[in-house]
Amino acid sequence: MKLRILLIAHGLVTLAAGIVLVVAPGLVPSAVGITLPADAYLVCYLLGAAELAVSFLSFAARNLQHAEGTRLVAQTMIVFHGCTAAVEVYAFTGGVHAGIWANVALRLAVITLFARYGLRRKESS
Repeated sequence: MKLRILLIAHGLVTLAAGIVLVVAPGLVPSAVGITLPADAYLVCYLLGAAELAVSFLSFAARNLQHAEGTRLVAQTMIVFHGCTAAVEVYAFTGGVHAGIWANVALRLAVITLFARYGLRRKESS
């Protein structure tokens, strides 16, 4: 797999997540047993906006040729998904449904892919 393909796939998945979080804000939390009242949807909207921004970065970075730039994008994705996985584990310790572990595993897989395909790029000449 090339980093370009990973960035496109990542962009599509995060775009979908962002749209769902904005259009149907209760859907994602309900998957792990969380019911949000409508006045708490702002949290989902903010997360959705973050997902949309990450999606944009993925799509925009797909054609970067400069190794330092692509490494920075990969590092950003690793930090984003690492932080998200950490707060999901924290949420589990606070009583969130065990189904959250599927999302933690997915994020760890994404981190692994970005580490493999995004951090080892050689400088373009």
